[in-house]
Amino acid sequence: MAEGRYPSEFEAIRSIAGKLGIGSPETLRKWLRQSEIDGGARPGKTTQEIAEIRELKKEVAELRRANEILKAASALFAAALERPPKY
Repeated sequence: MAEGRYPSEFEAIRSIAGKLGIGSPETLRKWLRQSEIDGGARPGKTTQEIAEIRELKKEVAELRRANEILKAASALFAAALERPPKY
């Protein structure tokens, strides 16, 4: 990119987004920022870290559901043990 060709980074991003057929310059800007984070040039969560966090959140939700099921089953079995036997 030639020096002075674009008055600002935004103008450069807008121009490139248009040439690439990307609907919104904001999309390209976000990709650029994430690329800088992934490359270590900017602080933030990397794409890999974001994916890992997403997977861990899914796992936590699944384990919480399983825990609720086990609690309900435990309460059901405890109630059955407390009933006097039928003869």
